[in-house]
Amino acid sequence: MKTKLYTLMILAVAIFSISAQKSITADDLIGTWKYMISDVPPEYESGFLIFEQKENKTVGYVEAAERQEVKNLMADQGKVTFTMESQGSEFKYSLMQKGDTLTGIISSQYGDFPIKAVREAKK
Repeated sequence: MKTKLYTLMILAVAIFSISAQKSITADDLIGTWKYMISDVPPEYESGFLIFEQKENKTVGYVEAAERQEVKNLMADQGKVTFTMESQGSEFKYSLMQKGDTLTGIISSQYGDFPIKAVREAKK
């Protein structure tokens, strides 16, 4: 009997823990994120990801040498994806958000590159 009760309690705690996890949405991205990309030339290593509300929609920009709007921005349950074109090439971003950190991969014709972005403090 104690074993059944113990198992039931563990199951209940697990269910409540799963249901209490927050689902990250596009609204949770709003802000400026400083990014670092590994294994690329120095001029491409860092910049900013900027997410803002525009006409009741979340839009994003990648800002390095210039500011470019991202396409196909999707954010659901912690996963953030979008594409960006630069110098005739397409770059696909696949990120996971955990608090104020985004980590993931940028895929392009040049290969896959690790990226990490940290949300900047609001000014």
